[in-house]
Amino acid sequence: MTTDIPEVLFVCVHNAGRSQMAAALLNERAAGRVSVRSAGSEPAGTLNSRVVEAMKEVGLDISSEAPKSLADAFVREADVVITMGCGDSCPIYPGKRYEDWDLEDPAGKDIETVRRIRDEIDARVQALVEELATSRT
Repeated sequence: MTTDIPEVLFVCVHNAGRSQMAAALLNERAAGRVSVRSAGSEPAGTLNSRVVEAMKEVGLDISSEAPKSLADAFVREADVVITMGCGDSCPIYPGKRYEDWDLEDPAGKDIETVRRIRDEIDARVQALVEELATSRT
């Protein structure tokens, strides 16, 4: 099925922090203009509680989300794959656009650090939304 909406996949190791924040922020910022997924190469059992707290502070409740395992189908269906510290565990498909966002892992960090990571992700997400919107016009 072909769609005019670009699909973005965020991948990190545990899918409990960075990729979850990025997916929620992109969903919010893109307002339906982008399809978003997130997954982990070694998914955790639950989300990072400080990540959930930091996202609530900006009006996004991700508490009902759960870490998801990375599937080849997710990568095949994505137009853009953004990795965040998962190294070589993400399958590579020719013709896909890949970016690696070098971001600190929020695991075990205090809330101030998690807020800083969230804000850095948000800035990158806003730039991505702008770029995807211009490339589709």
